[in-house]
Amino acid sequence: MRIVAMIPARYAASRFPGKLMKSLGDKSIIRHTYDNTFSTGLFDEVWVVTDSDVIYDEITAYGGNAMMSIAEHESGSDRIAEAVKDMDVDVIINVQGDTPFVQKKPLQQLINLFNDDTVRVGSMMRAIKDREQVENPNIVKVVVDKKMDSLLFSRSVIPYPRNADAAITHYEHVGIYGFTKKALLQFTQWPLTPLEDVEKIECLRFLEHGIPLRMTIVDFEGVGIDTPEDLTRAAAFL
Repeated sequence: MRIVAMIPARYAASRFPGKLMKSLGDKSIIRHTYDNTFSTGLFDEVWVVTDSDVIYDEITAYGGNAMMSIAEHESGSDRIAEAVKDMDVDVIINVQGDTPFVQKKPLQQLINLFNDDTVRVGSMMRAIKDREQVENPNIVKVVVDKKMDSLLFSRSVIPYPRNADAAITHYEHVGIYGFTKKALLQFTQWPLTPLEDVEKIECLRFLEHGIPLRMTIVDFEGVGIDTPEDLTRAAAFL
């Protein structure tokens, strides 16, 4: 398979504008994400796809690959679909720009999901150990079936512990996706769906069209950066 990593990088994030250019240690967040993705050696190509001249210059100034989006896009998946439509590629890994601690092992696990020809979309999840994070709406939760196919994603607590004595693990959705090229281009042809719109979770569009995401459990530690408080946590983690 020919596999590329695409990093969508929107500058004007609604909850934390300009976050990808914030400093984390000695680099910007977006450069951490690009460098850590590239250094895995798993991909034929790694690209940042952005709507921002500032982010474009940040990546290319250090020898990285970046391209400017042509159209306005509602989601990161729409943004990278525009970028790959004419590429010779089988599988696209969408690494979110605000995941600066991405590592090789979980990315390899995600790629391995596509050894099953029935998988069209894949993603990652990890166990949540802190009750506050379970209840935090900035952290997307996921539940799966016995095949590890996603049943639902939500910012609410799922599953809800109505039976407090039941042993259950809550899982955080790690926002790194893999798609076959066909599945990604199909995604962009569908309009915004109701659950996607109300939750602001783009992968719900796949579920609402009957396409589950095959999930893999990862155990790496990291901090996704959605708010200024997340950046403080990420600096401490670094």
